[in-house]
Amino acid sequence: MQGAFRHTTPEFVLGGAGSVSGVEELLLYQDEQLSIVVRPAPGAPDVALVGEIDATNSSAVAGALARCRRGPYVVVDTGELTFIDVSGLRVLVMPTLPPSQRWIRLHNVTPYQQRLMRMMGWYYQPRIHAPT
Repeated sequence: MQGAFRHTTPEFVLGGAGSVSGVEELLLYQDEQLSIVVRPAPGAPDVALVGEIDATNSSAVAGALARCRRGPYVVVDTGELTFIDVSGLRVLVMPTLPPSQRWIRLHNVTPYQQRLMRMMGWYYQPRIHAPT
């Protein structure tokens, strides 16, 4: 079942719940399980995923992340994900693309997420973002 509440048009939240130090955030997508938030702060990941990704929302996640792409890659913070299934991992890891074409970089990857990627054989090139 698809979530009943979705934002397809970005919405700004100033100092809202979950904002970083009162910095303006952009709510890019939201359903019953997941929020995708753009946090435009210097040196911060481009996008934060908060909640759960599964087969019901993984296509929406792929579309939202594609809309965020402005440069060679998008840095995605996965530290606030409480659950992710294989369909969500496929969106983030892009295993069917050659490594040179993968444009998502992961940040704040949890041990649980790392374990799932290793189990799937997708951890050989983690593309984990290291802040500069």
